[in-house]
Amino acid sequence: MLQRLLFGLITVTSLSLVGCAHSPQQLSPEPKLTTQLAPVGHGQPVVVKVVDGRPSPTLGTRGGLYPETSAITVQSAQILPKLQAQAEAAVRLLGFTPTAGGANVPQLTVTLAELKYQSPKEGLYVTEATIGATFRSDVQNANRRYSGRYGASLDQRFGMAPNQDTNTKLVGDVLSDALTRLFKDPTVGQILGE
Repeated sequence: MLQRLLFGLITVTSLSLVGCAHSPQQLSPEPKLTTQLAPVGHGQPVVVKVVDGRPSPTLGTRGGLYPETSAITVQSAQILPKLQAQAEAAVRLLGFTPTAGGANVPQLTVTLAELKYQSPKEGLYVTEATIGATFRSDVQNANRRYSGRYGASLDQRFGMAPNQDTNTKLVGDVLSDALTRLFKDPTVGQILGE
């Protein structure tokens, strides 16, 4: 009888602990430019490259009781095509024509340098998160070179642990903000247009 009672108690304890664990989330955010850009070019060709410079696809964890099981990831294959499309759209808005290559063609390389998701380590429930994104621009036109770093972050509080859709939107918003800052840098368009 005691053995059965003990087994039942262990089962109940195990089930209540499982309730505090979070599943890993693989996000597929949709970054978008969030502002209009003033055209400075006159249709000149520009090579646009987007690369993933992060050391890992893992942004962080969702915290909770077992943070090691709650990793949040954004794979390069998921994000790079979307960033490439947005970067090319931005270059068009700046008045240039994205091209695959050519001799003496100005080049813009956009590097996703950092993408982070941090939630407090202590506590059973995720009630807040800090999400950050950093891009680097490398512009090259003849002998002129220019590099810049552009970051954005968001502190978000939650009533309950955020689901995959919520985190996808939040990460997408932060990426959009940082990418927009890059293309609003007047020096990027200026050097491309020289």
